[in-house]
Amino acid sequence: MGKKMREFILEELMGGTTIDVMTIVLNNVVALIAAFFIMFVYKITYSGVSYSKKFNVSLGAIAITTTMIMGVISNNIALSLGMVGALSIIRFRTAIKDVRDAAFIFWAIALGIGCGVSQYALVGIGSVFLLIFMLLTKQSVSSGQQLLIIQGKLEAQNKIETVVESHFEGKAHQTIKNVTATSCELVYKVQENILKKADAKQMVDIAQRLMKVDGVIRVNLVEQQDDISR
Repeated sequence: MGKKMREFILEELMGGTTIDVMTIVLNNVVALIAAFFIMFVYKITYSGVSYSKKFNVSLGAIAITTTMIMGVISNNIALSLGMVGALSIIRFRTAIKDVRDAAFIFWAIALGIGCGVSQYALVGIGSVFLLIFMLLTKQSVSSGQQLLIIQGKLEAQNKIETVVESHFEGKAHQTIKNVTATSCELVYKVQENILKKADAKQMVDIAQRLMKVDGVIRVNLVEQQDDISR
């Protein structure tokens, strides 16, 4: 009885059905389409200032690679355990700049798993719902804040403050003022919608208007990210 049990366990561990070539091709074709879909979604829903094409391409590669892995370990417990052990020693040192990127990585892995086990309907329906979710939450993840950074000579400080005050009608908040014996640096925080309305009302961009002020050296307008302290 014990011998038969051992044989049964070994058969279950080492055994496994072989996937036919047509199924492998179909799984990878669907994975390829899903990979381009997730790359498209990532591009249209990205709201930061440091969009990375390399990361986007990597999302598609992750989906296809996961499909291949699922094909290798399909219905084979021994290979599954070996694959888990092999992947556990891999360390990824690339830092994720945006927490939403982690969600896209998990999405790409889920796509690969679904395609690897031929669950096309689940992959398609789930991806559509994720697309809708990402589109609906695109605006909420953006801070909508702009940082206006002006560098100039010390004698231009009062003129700069007057121009900014009049351009935004007092709605721009000064957060930093750095002054030396010969120069000054002023940083203002302004809502993106207020910035656009002010530029349209004044019929001139705030950067262009400030650069016309005598003594202004440089004007930078930067989107404020969530990880920048307020």
